[in-house]
Amino acid sequence: MSRAFQYKPKFVDIRVRPPKEGEEQAANADVHALKPGERACDHPGCRAAATSRAPKSRELMSDYYWFCQPHAAEYNRNWDFFAGMSETEVQEAQAARLHGERPTWQFKASRFSREAASFSAKAGTGQGYADPFGIFGAAKARAQTVQEARRLGKLERNALAELDLSEEAEGPEIRARYTELVKRCHPDANGGDRSAEARLQRVLKAYKTLQKAKLV
Repeated sequence: MSRAFQYKPKFVDIRVRPPKEGEEQAANADVHALKPGERACDHPGCRAAATSRAPKSRELMSDYYWFCQPHAAEYNRNWDFFAGMSETEVQEAQAARLHGERPTWQFKASRFSREAASFSAKAGTGQGYADPFGIFGAAKARAQTVQEARRLGKLERNALAELDLSEEAEGPEIRARYTELVKRCHPDANGGDRSAEARLQRVLKAYKTLQKAKLV
């Protein structure tokens, strides 16, 4: 080939400017570091910023998890509003949503009515019910407070199920069960058996979920 048709690069000297002071640190900064005002994803082990929210369960539609976009998509794929409901309950829920879930009112007398006054007059005479010291009312209030404090979402329920625990399990019981499963599944504690390593990872993930929910 003649030299007239040989390729001649236009630029033969390409120089790269060295980074200025501070640019190298910015390039090596943690890309998952949260900015001011951002919150971390609620998925165990995720360090990304949360951008989407998802209800914890059908009983807690106003209580949310906060996830990054990939974990929000994963949570939505596995979401089943009717999980654990019977066929009759599913039909009733669908019918309620079809009719707009309109509120209902009780057809009972007001506490200022003659019926209420008559009941108050009979209370304590054997013809009605009286609780002058509020014993039963206080017990009911305590039970309601405990029930409201124990609000579990889907992640927490799945984590307790992974540890073979009921939804009423408390911190000491959870820690004891976690220790037992780790000893049973860890190769260093079960004579080198690695057949339970997958279960061990699920147990660790479940325990982190319960820690994040402040149940442990």
